[in-house]
Amino acid sequence: MNVAAGNRRTALYQLQKEAGARFVDFHGWDLPVQFSSILKEHQAVRNACGLFDVSHMGQVWVTGKDALALVQKVNTNDAARLAPGQAMYSHMLNDRGGIVDDVIVSCFSSERWFIVVNASTREGDVAWIRKNAEGLDCIVDDQSDALGMVALQGPSAKDVIDAVCPEAAALPRFGALEARLWGEDCVVTRTGYTGEDGFEVVAPNAIITRVWQTLLARGTSSFNLLPCGLGARDTLRLEAGLLLYGNDIDENTTPYEAGYGWVVKLAKASFNGKAAMEAQKKAGPGRRLTGLRLLERGVPRPGCKVFIGGAEAGTLCSATFSPTLEAGIGAYYAKAPVPAPGAKAEVEGHGRRFAAEVVALPFYRSPNRI
Repeated sequence: MNVAAGNRRTALYQLQKEAGARFVDFHGWDLPVQFSSILKEHQAVRNACGLFDVSHMGQVWVTGKDALALVQKVNTNDAARLAPGQAMYSHMLNDRGGIVDDVIVSCFSSERWFIVVNASTREGDVAWIRKNAEGLDCIVDDQSDALGMVALQGPSAKDVIDAVCPEAAALPRFGALEARLWGEDCVVTRTGYTGEDGFEVVAPNAIITRVWQTLLARGTSSFNLLPCGLGARDTLRLEAGLLLYGNDIDENTTPYEAGYGWVVKLAKASFNGKAAMEAQKKAGPGRRLTGLRLLERGVPRPGCKVFIGGAEAGTLCSATFSPTLEAGIGAYYAKAPVPAPGAKAEVEGHGRRFAAEVVALPFYRSPNRI
């Protein structure tokens, strides 16, 4: 196992170890990279159902009279449009327009908001939100250490979630609810990070093992569910054109450059980075995250150089072999003017250059997604 001494472990670690999971070090956490194989787990999510432990992600409550004002200030997307029981994907920006993190925000009332942040940025995110809360009447409560989180993904997810939270199956996409499970207060959302339909269950560590075991028993007995690790999570999200913080975006990247301008609501009165976003939209971004697909057999990796017309044009941010497309895929930041889909390219790796072409993102759209 490629793990380090002193790493953090989720409440599900022992169950996963007993199930034969292979662990890796992921931002200081011992997390399963696979249980059976990345290919089998990937295919299970695309065709049936997969279950992921995502307890390493951060969970933050924002509550109080000025909670909405704070959520609006730190997010590019418009939280004011959300009714209780709705969620949204958003970016948090610094004053330069750089992405502090990409997050999922759920509304339960104008004074109660739940934000899921990335593991690698959790401490910085919480500090950033609290800094922006100064002078406002609200509380920022980081509950990450007390909570576990599992993600159920795939076309059969709506049938499997019934074993834990029957009412969740009626949620619309980006719906959210609070539920009482095994005597504990929990949150269930219907979002996902695979391009498929899916649900997330956030529960106290005391019962997250019951959530995992119950979903696993229901799914494996009737719906071909497989427990899944980080390997399949990465191939699935890249096929779906979903961003990985630290690879595809960071504090020096803007939403417009990443191709996520749709999360920037300039009609809002104000938010961090708004002036920078207005200026960039007017001028146009100088670069854009762009997809590449290999035209010959190969496995591209992050950091591989990209060539257009024989000249070096950038490096791959995210890259892998796509089990669904049966081809190497990757994304890089192309300088404006961005080459159009179909443009010929090369990707350097393993001591040679592989023929490739520019393709539109996402690489894959699921026919099963609601």
